[in-house]
Amino acid sequence: MTPVQISRSLSKAVSTLSFGAPITHVYNPLVYAARSHEQYVKRFVQPECEVLLLGMNPGPWGMAQTGVPFGEVALVRDWMGIEAKVDKPVVEHPKRPVTGFACTRSEVSGKRLWGWAQDRFGTPDDFFARFYVHNYCPLSFMEEGGRNFTPDKLKVDERAPLYEACDEALRQLVNYLQPEYVLGVGGFAEKRIRTALVAYDGVIGRILHPSPASPAANRGWAALAESDLANLGIDV
Repeated sequence: MTPVQISRSLSKAVSTLSFGAPITHVYNPLVYAARSHEQYVKRFVQPECEVLLLGMNPGPWGMAQTGVPFGEVALVRDWMGIEAKVDKPVVEHPKRPVTGFACTRSEVSGKRLWGWAQDRFGTPDDFFARFYVHNYCPLSFMEEGGRNFTPDKLKVDERAPLYEACDEALRQLVNYLQPEYVLGVGGFAEKRIRTALVAYDGVIGRILHPSPASPAANRGWAALAESDLANLGIDV
């Protein structure tokens, strides 16, 4: 399957799943932001790329708005040149509105990751000639008060079918890309890579997650991420 077909298949698979308390809202940007998501995939996916970077799931002001992993609005629109109409989730949380490319909130993780890519590589084409960025899980989960709920905290009976679908999509994407390295952006993603890709013969590892919740990332994420890459043998 092509990467677009992989995304569509994953989107259908996870859309059939249900999640109980404390989760009250689930967003699937592969549905309501499909136009911009597929622009990203079609424009930038490169077979035989060197490095696949894998995030966890959509952030509220990033992929949940733009459909692009770590997709901070300004960098997606102004650097990548991607912009499209974004619809609304089926049930929208009042504290987590989806306004698409009109969103004025900044996704710190995305600003750090894509800002580094811009600073280091200059053009999107130069970055994506070597790297591709993907999120393991396409769903964003929220509690009643609007707080983010991460996939690793799901109940076992909810987590298992979600992970099964996401593992299979990851295997299909790696089979298509044939990357030399598959790296988790953070520890959760690295664990899922090692579980899903038992037959993969490339290098598996991780880089520091750019989240502002990480004290280390707040002390200069770009330099630390480059150090992680260098330790894995990746020269940028």
